[in-house]
Amino acid sequence: MNTSTIVILFLGLFLLGGVISFWKQKLPRGITLLLALGSGMCLATALMRIA
Repeated sequence: MNTSTIVILFLGLFLLGGVISFWKQKLPRGITLLLALGSGMCLATALMRIA
């Protein structure tokens, strides 16, 4: 696991925390969905780079 994989993984987890926070604050679904898609793509990329 190299540095870029770790950075992408932490970015995905950070964005996931934002999704949870936005959901609890009842912010618009469009913003929450966009943030969730970004988080999912970061986490998927990190998992593919690990494997």
